[in-house]
Amino acid sequence: STPPERRNNRERKKKECHFIYTPLLHRFSTILILSAISSQLIPNPLQGASFPPTTPTLLPSTPETFFKQATFHYKNLSRMKPRSKNPNLTQTHQVPPPKDTPGNLFEQDAVVTLNNMTNPETAPLFLNHLLGTLKPTREVILYNVTMKVFRKSKDLERSEKLFDEMLQRGVKPDNATFTTLISCARQCGLPKRAVEWFEKMPSFDCEPDNVTLATMIDAYGRAGNVEMALSLYDRARTEKWRIDPVTFSTLIKIYGYSGNYDGCLNIYEEMKSLGVKPNLVIYNRLLDSMGKAKRPWQATIIHKDLISNGFEPNWSTYAALIRAYGRARYGDDALVIYRQMKGKGMELTVILYNTLLSMCADIGYVDEAFEIFQDMKSSGTCDPDSWTFSSLVTVYSCCGRVSEAEAALREMREAGFEPTLFVLTSLIQCYGKAKQVDDVVRTFEQVLELGIEPDDRFCGCLLNVMTQTPKEEIAKLIGCVEKAKPKLGRVVKMLVEEESCEEGVFKKEASELIDSIGSDVNKAYLNCLIDLCVNLNKLEKACEILQLGLEYDIYSGLQSKSATQWSLHLKSLSLGAALTALHVWMNDLSEAALVSGEEFPPLLGINTGHGKHKYSDKGLAAVFESHLKELDAPFHEAPDKVGWFLTTSVAAKAWLESRRLSGEVSA
Repeated sequence: STPPERRNNRERKKKECHFIYTPLLHRFSTILILSAISSQLIPNPLQGASFPPTTPTLLPSTPETFFKQATFHYKNLSRMKPRSKNPNLTQTHQVPPPKDTPGNLFEQDAVVTLNNMTNPETAPLFLNHLLGTLKPTREVILYNVTMKVFRKSKDLERSEKLFDEMLQRGVKPDNATFTTLISCARQCGLPKRAVEWFEKMPSFDCEPDNVTLATMIDAYGRAGNVEMALSLYDRARTEKWRIDPVTFSTLIKIYGYSGNYDGCLNIYEEMKSLGVKPNLVIYNRLLDSMGKAKRPWQATIIHKDLISNGFEPNWSTYAALIRAYGRARYGDDALVIYRQMKGKGMELTVILYNTLLSMCADIGYVDEAFEIFQDMKSSGTCDPDSWTFSSLVTVYSCCGRVSEAEAALREMREAGFEPTLFVLTSLIQCYGKAKQVDDVVRTFEQVLELGIEPDDRFCGCLLNVMTQTPKEEIAKLIGCVEKAKPKLGRVVKMLVEEESCEEGVFKKEASELIDSIGSDVNKAYLNCLIDLCVNLNKLEKACEILQLGLEYDIYSGLQSKSATQWSLHLKSLSLGAALTALHVWMNDLSEAALVSGEEFPPLLGINTGHGKHKYSDKGLAAVFESHLKELDAPFHEAPDKVGWFLTTSVAAKAWLESRRLSGEVSA
């Protein structure tokens, strides 16, 4: 084309673009001004505010100047090459349809502008301006984007008010409306509100998609509706929804609270199989669950996974590990974690200190308990409480350190804490180990003076002290036992004072005693009563009490028989009860082999367990080995089975026969 023709085309194009975009420029300039106001880049002129002197120099000094600059900038749109589907126009002469394009562009830009806002105060003003000047094709989109502004600032109240306004204006909410409200409620930590909005969806003919359903697993779990959460999770697994780590974390929490610790591990394994990487929160929840389950070995595995996946343990990680190892009495592991925390400068809470001290009390770590207690006092952030002093008194009491236990009790009182029944029970145990019977009686009287009612454990402690008390001093304790628990007092008196009674009376009294105590202490009571009988050389009474324990299924599984081995299981029995059980078993073997002619299996074994008492240098196995030698019994410790003493049927029969011939009647 000639230069004049090109000049005419340019002029024609300018006129066409000016006709199309001039209305858009004026309206879009208004958008820019409101957007700047909403972002607090310029003050709101409607409020009559003066411009602060700190206004950036790149910004206009007045709204009018800003409008002019924006209009000038967007006049560059006239240089654009609009497109048209009209085949009769060449590329240089194509123009957009004047009726549709400007409105569509304006609505789209309005949505973008709203979506970029962060100020919840000005966003609704801008929305109202748009609704008053525009006729959008879908008003619901503008409402949804405004709700997202409220979600950014975690303002559920404004979102819900905007929803009500939608309904008043006759705007029907869609899936995005409810998804935004649900996610806002979750971010605000209001899972029940999220559930309420989810359950409103069907009434507005909205069908939740898989993403929304997956997030509701988390919401229902946090709201306490475990059944619905797990139901959705089952559906998610079947339909292969994409589940985020937050939802997996909630599922682990649900299973942990319900005590389904295998379920926690299954979720963890499922995450790994789906390629979802656990975050530190998930690892910490798993550790906490394994602590509650008393599975310290699994806590160790999870801790190693955490490290190998590049995570740095935080305070919650170490706290969960201390709880897990402390509850399971993994003393060495717990102390390693404790020292790691101290090495990293992390502060422990009173609960963590007390967990460690309680663990030390249970496993006999006396020096370590003192170290932890001193660290607690010097920390400057934690003060010992009643539980702290209780654990400390228990540590010293169980090993018979009277002066240290009394000092801890004095410090407890100076700190303003009165001794509890648990503390006084420990103190009685301490005096009993030290053979200070008068102090036991004095402490018992103190319990009564304080108005504390002795419980089953306290009475069991008195009974245990009697098993360690010389015969000539036992009478001092009988009165205490009678006051604390009359039924126990009668049984003890019948054993100690050799009262003559009709046949069956002792069994009746002992049965009534068993019926009156809890299942958590009944074995301890019977163990102590049998020990008392053995100390007093009353084997017949000891056998009677053992038989009563078998009848009540308190001593279950003492004897077992198979085709290859007959066994006696003595774990969890006291020394006196174990010796009595051995005596009964030997008599049963003699009856079977020498009277009934029953054939023995190839092996006979005694299982004492391989542990030792936490406050003693000797375990049941060591004591039993010495006793079996005294009896000249052919049982020898098995080299490949710790805690087992085995013999052959031939050797056992020969020994039983020699006992019968020598007239031995007791083990």
